[in-house]
Amino acid sequence: MKQKSRRNFIQKTSLGSLLLPSILQSLPIEEKKVKNFPVTIATWNNKKAIEASWNVLHTGGSALDAVHQGAMIPEADPEDTSVGYGGFPDREGKVTLDASIMDQHGNAGAVMFLEGIMHPISVARMVMEKTPHVFLAGSGAKAFALENGFKEENLLTEKARRAWENWKKESKYEPKINFERHDTIGILAQDSNGDLSGACSTSGLAFKMRGRVGDSPIIGSGLYVDNEIGAATATGLGEAVVKKVGAFSIVEMMRNGMSPQKACESAIKRLLTLKNYKDLQVGYIAINKQGEYGGYSLQPGFQFYVIQKGKALLVNSKSYFKNK
Repeated sequence: MKQKSRRNFIQKTSLGSLLLPSILQSLPIEEKKVKNFPVTIATWNNKKAIEASWNVLHTGGSALDAVHQGAMIPEADPEDTSVGYGGFPDREGKVTLDASIMDQHGNAGAVMFLEGIMHPISVARMVMEKTPHVFLAGSGAKAFALENGFKEENLLTEKARRAWENWKKESKYEPKINFERHDTIGILAQDSNGDLSGACSTSGLAFKMRGRVGDSPIIGSGLYVDNEIGAATATGLGEAVVKKVGAFSIVEMMRNGMSPQKACESAIKRLLTLKNYKDLQVGYIAINKQGEYGGYSLQPGFQFYVIQKGKALLVNSKSYFKNK
């Protein structure tokens, strides 16, 4: 009798397992709980940076470590003239750096007008983790870095020095961004746990006024992360991004139901009230809690790089203005 019951149980269980795939096929997509993460995305064709970020994610590392490692790549690249070492200097020939970082808990750290330190993103993370503050600036940021083991270095490369010398012949100051000029790395990541983090690093506008700070180190403008909703970051003319609190506005639009793509598009359209908006370039990228991503720019020429579940893709972003 017991054997017969056992056979019936096995037959029912086997039948159930055969029916399971067809049952799943009939479920609505939201009930299948499809995971779009881990994912990491960065502004411009920052392939090496995004690969460094992915190397952290696919081995089970945190989103925070992923964006940190990714941002460090262009910071140490002497050929990148808009981030870290090799960045074009201000009008006095001094390289000054800005950076910010946010984790899944809403913690944030940033440095601005930092000189002589190759990795401002690492200093920003230390500000976040070791101080009660969010921002450190100028000589105070530098002193904090040196006190915590960072070494002072000359960040002005020969290439950047020659460009500065050439600029001084006319000293024409126009705070505009070339539509296709690569500047600022903004990088976002979502790890295997679904947690979000972001980082942003730049040397700012070439030949800027001494002391100028853009959007990159300003939490809510150049970068914003809300682990319950999503994350966004910006590139382009910082003054325009700051005036519209770009990254925060995108996350809030996602909170109200917009996809990352639609939120980026809406944030770009808000720039149209600015004076001379036709001469500006701004690009945004974003990801939401579901691992969906998007990107959009004001002018054509903007690109972003993404790796999602191991698949890498360089995207030529759509833009408000079309190619002429």
